[in-house]
Amino acid sequence: MNAMILAAGKGTRLYPLTETMPKPMVPVAGKPVLEHTLNWLHRHGITRVAINLHHQGDVIREYFGDGAWLGMSLCYSEEAELLGTAGGVKRIEDFFEDPCVIVYGDVLTDLDLGALAVFHHARGPVPHATLTLDQRPDAAQCGVVELDATGRVTRFVEKPKPEEIRSPWVNSGIMLLDRALLARIPADRFCDFGRDVLPDWLLTGVPLFGWGLPESAYLIDMGTPAKYAQANHDWPARMRQFQGIS
Repeated sequence: MNAMILAAGKGTRLYPLTETMPKPMVPVAGKPVLEHTLNWLHRHGITRVAINLHHQGDVIREYFGDGAWLGMSLCYSEEAELLGTAGGVKRIEDFFEDPCVIVYGDVLTDLDLGALAVFHHARGPVPHATLTLDQRPDAAQCGVVELDATGRVTRFVEKPKPEEIRSPWVNSGIMLLDRALLARIPADRFCDFGRDVLPDWLLTGVPLFGWGLPESAYLIDMGTPAKYAQANHDWPARMRQFQGIS
């Protein structure tokens, strides 16, 4: 597997922190969120990672370089115009292995990527995608996911109205995709996974599955000042736990 981290967004809700840096570069426990994400991928054996850039992209490129100092190989996809979460992936379709990991750049997690991969591979040989799911009180700001008894996604609604929320599960911003599915993403235009691609895949019969985040795992997005403050409170203890420090 290899991975792409979506880091091109403007992060307007974290302004003024994001005035001079992209959102994935805001510091948590003394390091950029993006560095924590790369270290997490490395712990799971993923060393080839693509990162898309737009707002203050030079900050990321200058900090990480080619990734050799992390024991990784990094490449960058510069977007003069924002292409959206799926459009950014489509732009570098030839980069990906099978399957590939897609991580939203504002996600901070220590989940077991190996367990997620086992779940994904067990869904069979037909090209499919697996979404990591968790439960949040602000579901109306997320992509709400409904599942059947086998874990297959039956409905996906991005940022639903309150009356449309019929499930406790939301998309957490980490996906495993079989590479063949990338051919189904429209090229050369803005395209979003939540708004465009995932609903279309459901309508056309592409198998989508949901993997519920285990209680032992930590995952938070950095989209708001409140969540950013929470991450800075929580993450040092999580780091000590996965580093085996009491």
